[in-house]
Amino acid sequence: MSEFDEYIRQGEPGAKVKAQAWQTAIGLQDIAAFTAGLWQIHPFGEGNTRTTAVFLIKYLRSFGFSVSNDMFAAHSWYFRNALVRANYKNKEKKDVAPDLTYLIQFLRNLVLGEQNELKNRNLHISAQSEMEHDSKCKNCTLNCTLEESALLQFLKENPKATQEMIAKNINRSTRTVKTMTVRLTEKGFLVRKNGKRDGWWEVKSL
Repeated sequence: MSEFDEYIRQGEPGAKVKAQAWQTAIGLQDIAAFTAGLWQIHPFGEGNTRTTAVFLIKYLRSFGFSVSNDMFAAHSWYFRNALVRANYKNKEKKDVAPDLTYLIQFLRNLVLGEQNELKNRNLHISAQSEMEHDSKCKNCTLNCTLEESALLQFLKENPKATQEMIAKNINRSTRTVKTMTVRLTEKGFLVRKNGKRDGWWEVKSL
């Protein structure tokens, strides 16, 4: 039994719910940082980038994202170099530090279906300032959890989905879905059109 499981077993009433909320309160920025850190450990003699990609795919699928290996295959060199840039720093040049920008752009394409340019030339140190300008977005969802991002992506593709349908897709309870839709509406990412019964959802952030 893991320490996390032990906490749930011995914890106070409601610990399981709190623990689940803690596990899912993570967004693309955090996932990028964790993925970069996992790759940086380099536990294998070879195949670390492929192993990291497989882990990432399986983890994102657990939230209901329909991700495959296609983007990793099409942009394998970019993904690997983005991991390098997320960990690289130059002690002699103070302005060269680990940068998650490129890995986050890859994740936004993978998870949110965006079309950010994934070119290896953009990862060159000299291209950094230009990339920082291009990476800005009007409706940034980096402050959304993965759970919220999964819900938004599903509703973008299925605007008339019921709470039961959403819950099934992201593997959460209908009660959790109701709480999430309220929170996302308050954040301005989600709008309910034409009432509760015959209406639909309009996603503002993707």
